[in-house]
Amino acid sequence: MTTEVSSPGDAAAAGAQDDATSPSGLLPVPDPLPEDRFLDRELSWLAFNERVLELAEDRDQPLLERSKFLAIFASNLDEFFMVRVAGLKRRIATGIAVRAASGLMPREVLEGIYTRSSELMQRQGAVFHGEILPALEAQDIHLLRWEEASTAERDQLSHFFRTKVFPVLTPLAVDPAHPFPYISGLSLNLAVVVRNPSSGTELFARVKVPPILQRLVSVGPQRFVPLEDVIAAHLSDLFPGMDILQHHAFRVTRNEDLEVEEDDAENLLLALERELMRRRFGPPVRLEVEQTIDPHVLDLLVRELGIGSEEVVRIPGLLDLTALWAFDRMPRDDLKLPAFLPRTSRDLSDVETSSPPDVLESMRDHEVLLHHPYDAFSTSVQRFLEQAATDPKVLAIKQTLYRTSGDSPIVDALVAAAEQGKQVLAIVEIKARFDEQANIDWARKLEEAGCHVVYGLVGLKTHCKLSMVVRDDGDRLRRYVHLGTGNYHPKTARLYEDVGLLTTDEEVGDDVARLFNVLSGYSMETEYNRLLVAPHSVRSGLVERIEREVENHRRGIPARVRIKCNSIVDEATIDALYRASQAGLPIDVWVRGICALRPGVPDMSETIRVRSVLGRFLEHSRLFEFANGGEPELWFGSADLMHRNLDRRIEVLARLGSAAHTAHLGALFDLAFDPGTSTWHLGPDGRWARVHLAADGTPLADLQATLIARQTRRSSAAS
Repeated sequence: MTTEVSSPGDAAAAGAQDDATSPSGLLPVPDPLPEDRFLDRELSWLAFNERVLELAEDRDQPLLERSKFLAIFASNLDEFFMVRVAGLKRRIATGIAVRAASGLMPREVLEGIYTRSSELMQRQGAVFHGEILPALEAQDIHLLRWEEASTAERDQLSHFFRTKVFPVLTPLAVDPAHPFPYISGLSLNLAVVVRNPSSGTELFARVKVPPILQRLVSVGPQRFVPLEDVIAAHLSDLFPGMDILQHHAFRVTRNEDLEVEEDDAENLLLALERELMRRRFGPPVRLEVEQTIDPHVLDLLVRELGIGSEEVVRIPGLLDLTALWAFDRMPRDDLKLPAFLPRTSRDLSDVETSSPPDVLESMRDHEVLLHHPYDAFSTSVQRFLEQAATDPKVLAIKQTLYRTSGDSPIVDALVAAAEQGKQVLAIVEIKARFDEQANIDWARKLEEAGCHVVYGLVGLKTHCKLSMVVRDDGDRLRRYVHLGTGNYHPKTARLYEDVGLLTTDEEVGDDVARLFNVLSGYSMETEYNRLLVAPHSVRSGLVERIEREVENHRRGIPARVRIKCNSIVDEATIDALYRASQAGLPIDVWVRGICALRPGVPDMSETIRVRSVLGRFLEHSRLFEFANGGEPELWFGSADLMHRNLDRRIEVLARLGSAAHTAHLGALFDLAFDPGTSTWHLGPDGRWARVHLAADGTPLADLQATLIARQTRRSSAAS
């Protein structure tokens, strides 16, 4: 397999030639493209997380939904620092200071990140303490600090401390005989200053808040006290005979990205396990401290951790608001969005019944388009694999696994199939970020059950979502295939918006069978019928279709491009969209997260609109629609428009074969770009503006709520 590599420099050079042509030679570039045509990807990601924060600030959202969005904002930012900021710091430290496509040097990007993220964290603290906490208290939900707890509650907490907390605490002193302790990433800690009453000597100590214990300690119905407050109130038990002078909470974020030299590793599994151990000791990239921290204590932390002052973030009040996930588990439905129960796809069952649908039988009759979470994952994809595992006519199952749940019924189905003597191949991507250890565990479980387990191709992550069942249907062997945009993860399938297709189409079956041969054996296959496969043909296939739309536009026949993805960063693809816009082609881009494309720039992107939708579900599907002269063509799959997806991963886009299915997903685009739908609009300056109110002040339609209502009406009509 060949890997296409497109550097920012190549993209810029292509845009700078007045008489240059596109890769296929079809389209002359009408005007040179400006050098500042790309937004910075890291700052664009911060803008995405700001949109999450805006949902927490939205007073029209139910209270516990606002609290949940604060937790999501905090969790997102943690991962961003662990990976993206850590990567920038590593490039600066090693001297690989290559200018980004946005024109910024890594140090400039880093400075912008620290400034912007600090501002956002201040906003997070302000909305939490200024709005969320008072609103929770008004609903008789109390997050108390120690001094706010009643005498009876303090007695209860003291008992909890003695029996559940004290035995697992290890105070670590810092003095000539005790070096400054290692502070693990994302752990919550107390910096404690004590004084020896005999000598008057002041000493520093660190107490780690045990992550295995509940962060918010319940002291009664809907009444909680932070665990760090409980520990702080009992520091005299940890340092008996010493005077407790002060204590301050702090938290360190470390570089937790992995670096595994696959080409040099004899055993990728063992190499990755060693690297997972090293992850705990990555260099620090952020220090969060209480706003009231003593300057001398802060100086000590900064010095001992080797962190820059710009990497210090002072937080008003409580640190680490990921703790707010605890409120989401509270049985207060009156403070949440109405419960939503996914239903079985009507293409699998005309009416809801107590018995599970016969997925294999349905697939033989027609292709089944799935739209999760509106269509239930459990009665479609999960049922497909469980049914295949127990069907005596099924001979083999082939499956890719990128992420799955801890108690995965998908893995259980594969194990059951292998134990019944079926041939089972599992392509397990053990380098799935932050799921590496879980995937190693699953790989070993599958191997022990007799499955053939493969870890993909050296140098490429296997990110595509494929499942193939080979069944003896009497007259012939038939391939039953599922292709999707989301992971085989039953839990996230209830929260992530994704698209999938169940099909027995012979072309698709042949394509997927040949791709599995690439993944498990030696094959140089690059040509497929209904698939585009990265790193060989996704970028080039999309660019060719964009150029075809431009030609159709010039000929006066229906032409349009609509894209839905998580992120769009790839310069070559963006430049193709810019050139298409210069030719007058209408282009709509629906992006959840990062967008390096500048829409609405005169003479460059005037015909491009960019929208973003955030809500109760994580918009996760990737869709690519082309008007194609009046016969719309729609591709779906796992690939975002990013270098890593197009150049360093096995990704798949599949073309829908049904005009009805194409129209169905086309209607999804219509809804997202309808002026009556609430969305965020991206401006040419890189700023996002939330448009969620009509001119008269009434709320615009929520896209996901509209789809829930439609699905509910369809289910009611069917029953």
